[in-house]
Amino acid sequence: MVRPGVQPADTLRAVNRFDDKTALLTGVASGVGRATAQRLASEGARIYGLDVNADAMAETKADVETRGGTMATRNTDVGSVAECRAAVDACVAEFGAIDIVGNIAGIANQRHVHQVTEQGWDQMFDINVKGMFFLTQAALPHVLEAEGTIINIASNAGLMGQAYTVPYCATKGAVVNMTKALAMEFVKRPIRINAIAPGGIDTPLVHNFEIQPDVDFDLMKPYMGFRPASSAEQIAGLFAFLASDEAGNIHGSIVSADGGLTAS
Repeated sequence: MVRPGVQPADTLRAVNRFDDKTALLTGVASGVGRATAQRLASEGARIYGLDVNADAMAETKADVETRGGTMATRNTDVGSVAECRAAVDACVAEFGAIDIVGNIAGIANQRHVHQVTEQGWDQMFDINVKGMFFLTQAALPHVLEAEGTIINIASNAGLMGQAYTVPYCATKGAVVNMTKALAMEFVKRPIRINAIAPGGIDTPLVHNFEIQPDVDFDLMKPYMGFRPASSAEQIAGLFAFLASDEAGNIHGSIVSADGGLTAS
């Protein structure tokens, strides 16, 4: 049975909202990144996908192409500014434009504050914040030329404090305000910049999330929520809406998709 709001993977869509559009997406090897690549390609977009996991990214590409979509990929560590710039150049060389940027790649873990290392802190910020900013910086001239859109994946963790995930919350809080600040800087230009703030998502990132054995679950209850986790396809569907002309009046928004977790 398919849950409400989730379409089967083989469902054909009658409207191709992204014909002749190029989407540059990070984190396409799995989870929301893979689902977003599949969704946008199914609606006509050319996908240029980035990830550090070349084998899993190849699976995404094969799936997109099997369904008749167009996708090129590049093995990229978004924590490297040089690689972000090279990836943007490669995308433009391949497809000639960038209409949509999806900053989807991210990492998460749970640690007590005293367990957080400098290396772990830096890695979290490199991938979740630094890579997002410098890929956006490099892509902006092309998005401006295309009058396109940039969509960042934030989190409910950027909107509320969560015990045992201080570095992660710090990065997602940065994504929230980065998105708003970028939106204000370009509010007079014909592009749109928004973020999606999911709660829990049924993806490998969540499946592999290690909970420390000595946590106080009373501290975790406020952000565990009352509803089931979202599917990657649901977040991809929201991404597709925000990237489409139907969302033409949405700019500078942090769109929560967390089952009401941050409603209170």
